[in-house]
Amino acid sequence: MSTEFPVGRAFAPGHITGFFEIHDDPDPRRKGSTGCGLVLDGGIDTFVTGDAECTEVFLDDVPVMAATTRSLIEQLVDFPVRVECTSSIPVGCGFGASAAGCLSTAYSLNDAFSLGLTSNQIVEAAHIAEVSNGSGMGDVEGQYFGGVPIRSSPGCPPYGVLDRVPAPTFEVHCIVLGELSTGSVLSDPGIMNELNSAGRCALSALLSRPTVDNFMKLSKQFTLKCGLASERVIDAIEAVDSAGGMASQAMLGETVFACCSEDAKDYVLEVLSTFGEVITYRVLSSYEHP
Repeated sequence: MSTEFPVGRAFAPGHITGFFEIHDDPDPRRKGSTGCGLVLDGGIDTFVTGDAECTEVFLDDVPVMAATTRSLIEQLVDFPVRVECTSSIPVGCGFGASAAGCLSTAYSLNDAFSLGLTSNQIVEAAHIAEVSNGSGMGDVEGQYFGGVPIRSSPGCPPYGVLDRVPAPTFEVHCIVLGELSTGSVLSDPGIMNELNSAGRCALSALLSRPTVDNFMKLSKQFTLKCGLASERVIDAIEAVDSAGGMASQAMLGETVFACCSEDAKDYVLEVLSTFGEVITYRVLSSYEHP
């Protein structure tokens, strides 16, 4: 690849949502979700260059449409670019890959072409691309904030308000059982009413006791109330509970994520592995530096 053109590189982490409530608004900057999730040490690495006759986006060396990322590019530059993304998280399975690709592309464009954007402006552009394309409603803000982010007001800065559940660095163990279309769920009014009611209650309960254990407990309750989990997902969640861990469904994906004490880790990994390949990530602390 030619090095005569400006290049930029950036990373954005994955984000697992435990529970959420959607907030609609005609202003895309105010539109979004409230809720809570986990930010992972895996995500999307992005390389951007201006060496392109037309805008191209690649994910793990495969050309992709990436409508959200293309929408972001159109906001920020008026010339073609080549975007190469490498993923260390599953795509389309509740890990916030769309948002991570979009956010890392925004940072890369700012780096490559000296756009002079602040972090809040970068997050705003990525957020608008996400909500406009229906591929997510709050992952961008969570990924930007890190740790165990609590989204207490919807939208991007300065409208969205975030806080964190204070916690040391810990591991989260995941199994992917399939894909679940974010767009199809978000477009169903009946499902959304159930999700929003359950998400509102979960957020209130978490704010009264902001711990990781309570987050996991409330996420499981949210999953069971909303009825999006398959029998296999529910079986995996219950098996982790029986092994001494805590588990729930990643929103929105056919994915189970689990946390546990070090004493229960071997048992939890053993039962999870009976359902699928276990992928382990770290959730980095908001007050400890690795």
